[in-house]
Amino acid sequence: MKSLKYCCLFLIILAIAAFTAGCGSNDETTEVRLAEVTRSIFYAPQYAAITQGFFEDEGLDVELTTTWGGDTTMTTLLSGGADIALVGAETSIYVYAQEASDPAINFAQLTQTDGTFLVSREPADDFQWDDLKGSTFLGQRKGGMPQMVGEYVLKQNGINPQADLELIQNIDFGNIASAFASGTGDYVQLFEPQATVFEQEGIGYIIDSFGTQSRNVPYTVYMTKESFLNKNEDTVERFTRAINKAQKWVQEQPADVVAEAIEEFFDDTPLDVIEQVVVRYRDQGSYAESPVLQEEAWYHLQDIMQEAGELPMEVNYEDLVNTEIAEKIMNE
Repeated sequence: MKSLKYCCLFLIILAIAAFTAGCGSNDETTEVRLAEVTRSIFYAPQYAAITQGFFEDEGLDVELTTTWGGDTTMTTLLSGGADIALVGAETSIYVYAQEASDPAINFAQLTQTDGTFLVSREPADDFQWDDLKGSTFLGQRKGGMPQMVGEYVLKQNGINPQADLELIQNIDFGNIASAFASGTGDYVQLFEPQATVFEQEGIGYIIDSFGTQSRNVPYTVYMTKESFLNKNEDTVERFTRAINKAQKWVQEQPADVVAEAIEEFFDDTPLDVIEQVVVRYRDQGSYAESPVLQEEAWYHLQDIMQEAGELPMEVNYEDLVNTEIAEKIMNE
């Protein structure tokens, strides 16, 4: 009788131990090394996912590093320096065209338009794209998405960038704004918040958006190596779920709340400017409301690359885009 009693007690202890171990495993966090191509208010949902605890809710400890540039970001990802990269989808095509044995797979979209604006040196109350003809245009680095989208939009509006403009493309990305401020160019293609800051300071005036002109395109996406995705699908799923929560949150919250939530990532930018930029990007539909990268947008991206003479080869949607995880989350 006594042995039966001890046996039951032993089984109860085992059950408690198993339950405790199970709870402990749920509390463990998975570290994810995330490399972003630049630091930008354009990526507001990503920063909201961090500050609002959406990654934490999914059991993820995200270590964010800014790698400054598409080439550097992809090198970091492919060399194993990051698990996930936030970068333009075109970079995955460049890598694939080089017959990579472990290609980068796009699994979630963060921004769905170009993020640059056309800024003029003088106010233009009745701007027409023909006004650019004969002017000096300070564009973006050749081969990057801003430049390719910029030239695509110019051509769609009847401007031949090489024949109708004095096109300047030999200035480093980080120096374009200062070059315009010092007097170079009649027009410039700028990201926020620099465009809004220039307006406030009377240096330039936002007269159109390359984002609205170019339609939806997978401008900035999350990608990971195929091998990482195959081995860590649950981690990628939880990451995508957190991003989707943040996407919804940014759409639903007042702009001032969003600005305050991401302010810590932009020490040198006044809060009111952050808020204005959030409004501008949100109003023009730059923040993707779903992580699903659409097939039509994928091929539109390649049309833009082809128009710019930068498409190394046409890549099927199914080869480099995984929508299963994002679609699963959207259907939850």
